[in-house]
Amino acid sequence: MNGYQSESEDNSPKPHRVCCLIEDKDRCKRLAGNACYSKRIQKTVAQKKLKLAAAESAGHIYICNYHKDMIQTARSKRKRKDSEDENDGQEVDVSILQTSTLRRYKRHFKLQTRPGLNKTQLVEVSKICTGVEF
Repeated sequence: MNGYQSESEDNSPKPHRVCCLIEDKDRCKRLAGNACYSKRIQKTVAQKKLKLAAAESAGHIYICNYHKDMIQTARSKRKRKDSEDENDGQEVDVSILQTSTLRRYKRHFKLQTRPGLNKTQLVEVSKICTGVEF
C-alpha cells in the first residue's frame, strides 16, 4: 500500500497472460507483454484494416510483442507515390526558381560547372544535365 512490496507479494507467482487478440478467427497463443489494446489502438487497427479483434473471454487487454510491432508498423507506414508517377509528364519551368535554389540544385546533383554562373547560365546547365526540355 505504501509503494513497497511485502514478502508475501514477492513470492506470489505472476500470472502468465496470453495475448488477448484474435487474428483471422484464431486466438493468439503468444505470451502477452506490457502493451495494451486500448481504444486508441483499436481505432488505429480499424483505420488500417488489420484483421485483429479483442477476445472478450481474455479478461485483460494485454497484447504480445508480435502484434504490438505489427500495429506500430502499420501505423508508421505511409503510402508513397512512385517517383515516376509524381510528375505525370508535367514539365517544371526552372527559370522561375531563385538563383540560390538553382545553386542548391547544382550542388545536390553534383553538376560540373565553372564558378560564378549567373541565373540564365544555371538554368541552361540544369536543362542540359538533366536532359529535360523546359
